Amino acid sequence: MASEMMEALELLCQEKHIDQLYLIDRLEQSLAKSYTDVLHLPFGARVTIDRQTGRVYVYELVPRGEEDPETGEYSEFDEVDVTPPGTSRIAAQHAKAEIKAIVRNAARVQIYEEFSQRVGDIITGTVLQTTPDFTIIKIREGVEAELPHFDQRRYPEERNERPAGERYSHNQRIRAIIIDVRDPNATQPAVRGERQRPPIVVSRTHPDLLRRLFELEVPEVYDGIVEVRSIAREPGVRSKVAVSSNDPHLDPVGACVGPKGSRVRTVVSELRGERVDVVLWSDDPARRVAAALSPARVSRVIIDDENSYATVIVPDDQLSLAIGKEGQNARLAARLTGLHIDIKNESLAAGVLRDLSHVVAEDDLIDDGESHRCEYVGENGIQCRNMARPGSRFCGVHEQMAGLEVSDDPDSLI
Repeated sequence: MASEMMEALELLCQEKHIDQLYLIDRLEQSLAKSYTDVLHLPFGARVTIDRQTGRVYVYELVPRGEEDPETGEYSEFDEVDVTPPGTSRIAAQHAKAEIKAIVRNAARVQIYEEFSQRVGDIITGTVLQTTPDFTIIKIREGVEAELPHFDQRRYPEERNERPAGERYSHNQRIRAIIIDVRDPNATQPAVRGERQRPPIVVSRTHPDLLRRLFELEVPEVYDGIVEVRSIAREPGVRSKVAVSSNDPHLDPVGACVGPKGSRVRTVVSELRGERVDVVLWSDDPARRVAAALSPARVSRVIIDDENSYATVIVPDDQLSLAIGKEGQNARLAARLTGLHIDIKNESLAAGVLRDLSHVVAEDDLIDDGESHRCEYVGENGIQCRNMARPGSRFCGVHEQMAGLEVSDDPDSLI
């Protein structure tokens, strides 16, 4: 008849879904390490547990034969019974600790197997606890995630995934994106205290959070009719999203903004007031740069494909708007397009345009339609503000100054 300890082990294994033989093997290894230290055994010990009675036997390993001349270790050992009294009580204490460790590890393995396939997905949870270094978020019963916001100066190896200025309160519902799931079977922990921290790591600063939020709020994005082509983000402050449509009859920007801005307003609310600019994506790099710099108006874009460089000419009154506060608008536009952007106003760029006029193709111009500004630049370096005549580079006044034939028909002037 099995002992009370073995009956208790069997019930616990059934309740926690643990293999009983695996647990007993773990107990024997744990007890062997403990008795080696307690009994001061120089060559270690081996512990066996009777599967029927639960009795514990401790054997001292005594080397036999000669040691290996290269490694200095023995290959064969005799076993001497040194079982001390009270082994069952010590075994029960070890069993309790081992069961807790096995159950905890099994839960982490189960979470890893489920959520490692969901990296990049958005989750909704409630805040359980907030510390100076991280916030614990409850996804569901028994599953928690960590939103780290460590001080990068003190802990450069840690993450900071919280936008500046955001604070969370207990039981607050927030959305975040899964960026990592820690492997419980990894031999070397990636960060300090990893075993005691939740295995799921989420972020509120990752650019893909914007993509997932638009998928939730915009059915056209979820269905793939509208595609989010590029995202540039400064978390908590401002973001730019470039979208395109696979349906020529659908306006992708309007679909993302929604009626009276309702859809983008929901995204902004979830991001705690972060400004979100939705712009139209273009395969033409010049038009792509011009759209990325919105709301500033752009006169001309010159693309250097070889060096991934874009020179942007804007009206004098649009220069500060194109650059943005502390260069934010230009910085986000560069990230969105993947090009280095140099912004010049028309007054300062007049000389550059004259030098480049013989190498710049008409396709490089943003205003390359029927209507564009007169290209005449005066002695003071200021470009004429009149519109050019159709089919000409100049307005009627400066076309005459350039020695070109001017039509007498007043309707031909813009």
